[in-house]
Amino acid sequence: MKKTERNCRRTLRAAIVLSAIFFAAPVARLSAQDAHGKVDLLHVQGNVYMIAGAGANITVQVGKEVVFVVDSGVPEMSNQVLAAIRGITSKRILFIINTSADADHVGGNANLAKAGVGVPNIGSTLIAPTGSSIVAHYNVTTRMSEAHGNVPAFPAALLPTDTYETDDWKFYNGEGVFIYHPEHAHSDADSYVLFRSSDVISVGDILTLASYPVIRADEGGSINGEIKTLNQIIDMLEPEENEEGGTYVIPGHGHVCDRNDVVDYRDMVTIIRDRVQNLVNKGMTLDQVKAAKVTFDYDGLFGATTGPWTTDMFVEAIYRELSSNKNKPKAGEGN
Repeated sequence: MKKTERNCRRTLRAAIVLSAIFFAAPVARLSAQDAHGKVDLLHVQGNVYMIAGAGANITVQVGKEVVFVVDSGVPEMSNQVLAAIRGITSKRILFIINTSADADHVGGNANLAKAGVGVPNIGSTLIAPTGSSIVAHYNVTTRMSEAHGNVPAFPAALLPTDTYETDDWKFYNGEGVFIYHPEHAHSDADSYVLFRSSDVISVGDILTLASYPVIRADEGGSINGEIKTLNQIIDMLEPEENEEGGTYVIPGHGHVCDRNDVVDYRDMVTIIRDRVQNLVNKGMTLDQVKAAKVTFDYDGLFGATTGPWTTDMFVEAIYRELSSNKNKPKAGEGN
């Protein structure tokens, strides 16, 4: 196989943004299927795999004795997710790490945790004797415990059992597993996870190729925080050649990415932010900004007129943040 076939050789402008299509490193592709549908399992590199088709992308890292899982998908697909994991290893799941409080990232928490193994403490007892420990930033617990309008709080069985409130948290599972918490990005509850030796980062909905970035302003999300976080992630990526290959990134939705893909995505978000900023500085109203079609050249990849996150909602989130920000950033600044 040629090197160009082994690496991610497509940029965002050439990608068809469907979560079932992947342009990744050489992968072993398996499927698990029943009446609810099908999930796909791809070997990304090292000890890390990605499961797609169960809601949000799920990351699976296989250590010497146990398995770490990042995000759990929707509950209806848990049997297929577990079957896919059992297709590569019989080791038990020790930790389930949630990258946000979104339903398609946490819905399968209880089901996957039941199939896991309790977490031992220093003594002989188990901290979580009935299953996997669910790990997330403390703000995930806060968000999941709150009702949002007509949407009730999550059942207690889905809530994290272990939380952190610092900028990062470190584990070891045959390699360093580092969890990082950006202050504000998609929300204030985000985490992204680096698997050090495998050279893979799982970033949740900080990067989603199925839409424009979902900025949950009512949950601490920020367009400037989103750009800052993407820049932080880019600084961690080492390409193999010509900005491609090397470190791979598993997004919340869509295909496995390399540095080139993430840079393209960051540039897109920054360009649209700066266009809105320019119009805000000119005193334009929200309707005028929408009419200016500031996203037009990217709508073919990320735009939507219906569904849970439309182009207008994205533009409105940017406008409201920038128009209320007294210290507006200069064009081109990624902060």
